[in-house]
Amino acid sequence: MDYREFPPPAALAAQVQCAWRLRDATPGAAARTIFPDGRCELIVHLATPPRCWDAVDGWHSQARTLFAAQRVIAVRLEAAGPVDCIGVRLRPAASAAWIPATAARLRDRIVDLATLDAGFSRSLALAARRFAAGQHDSLWKLLGRRLDGLPDPRIDAAVARIESSAGRVRIETLARASHLSMRGFQVRFRAEVGLTPKEFARLTRLQAMLRALESADAGIAAVAADSGFTDQAHVTRELRRVTGHTPARLRDALRRHLKGDSDADAAVRMAAAFVRGTSNVKDA
Repeated sequence: MDYREFPPPAALAAQVQCAWRLRDATPGAAARTIFPDGRCELIVHLATPPRCWDAVDGWHSQARTLFAAQRVIAVRLEAAGPVDCIGVRLRPAASAAWIPATAARLRDRIVDLATLDAGFSRSLALAARRFAAGQHDSLWKLLGRRLDGLPDPRIDAAVARIESSAGRVRIETLARASHLSMRGFQVRFRAEVGLTPKEFARLTRLQAMLRALESADAGIAAVAADSGFTDQAHVTRELRRVTGHTPARLRDALRRHLKGDSDADAAVRMAAAFVRGTSNVKDA
């Protein structure tokens, strides 16, 4: 597998986290798990699109151009041939920048981009092919035209504070800092990010928990408390809901992954990529 990230030009840094390319000429047959990370993505499959399972549509074949909206539950991908895809990872507060209200409306969906905007889908596919050939300017220019305007600075600041606090800042505190009512802040945050403030904070806490599981020697209960969860039962419920696995199993798999154990269960080893924030397309 070959995965690479490309930083955006300065003019797009407020809206785009990075572009990325994932290639694998001989992907394994096992399904791969995609964990939610609080980011939306635009994706173009240059090779054979994989099959996808989610709670909305079950197993289905993916389109060649996709909008991956915000999600709170994992999905699974199953390769149908060689993998070669280009992605654009948007910053959380810019999730709905390219089509207003899309991120919230399509939560937990990975949608055929052509059904949302056929012209943009064609332009993105062409720019992605040029990007793959080393001509990056076409993609950046297309995104610059489409992502017109900066994210709401109040919501951008709230996202930054949630992430810097590992999801432990109180929502009331964020609303006051934004000079919005609690209801106004929640509505605005969901419209811009595609998740409620509470949901985004929960995902951020889970990321912190998985990083701690990977590196800390403390017991799971202590790690859960340090990550902002009320107790071990609380974090176990959250991890099972998002990843399908218990903290103990994830910790074991993460450490085996670091030691290069190729026999570690593939679906669990995806967490190693998830906690490092490498990509929404996680490979084992």
